[in-house]
Amino acid sequence: MKSVKQLLDTKQSIIISVTENISVLDALKVMTEKNISAVLVMEDEQLSGIFTERDYARKIILQGKSSRDTLIKEVMTANPITIRLSDSIDHCMELMTDKHIRHLPIVENGEVKGMVSIGDVVKFIIADQKQTISQLESYISG
Repeated sequence: MKSVKQLLDTKQSIIISVTENISVLDALKVMTEKNISAVLVMEDEQLSGIFTERDYARKIILQGKSSRDTLIKEVMTANPITIRLSDSIDHCMELMTDKHIRHLPIVENGEVKGMVSIGDVVKFIIADQKQTISQLESYISG
């Protein structure tokens, strides 16, 4: 069974985060610069939440709030569901499907190690399946 650690080893693991007291507008600027749809919210190197485009749409736009005047801590998803490096990719898929979420922060012994998105998981599974198919084809034709 493939693990989160194996997935993380295949991607560039840069932790992009903002603090709780940054404005939503400034967080959106960070997300745009980095071309990401979610950003971790951290205080003193501890994960306190996650802010996503979905949070923006539902908690700012639809509620008529100002992204310039609203702080991330007011609209972030506090205490997000997290995973560990030893968790299986299947477990990640189950969490994402059951909880209707697209991003899972990776936390090991209180330390943030990264984050995986649904796109990361799907890409990893496809690559793994291609490798398995290639090995089976080699075995059959060999």
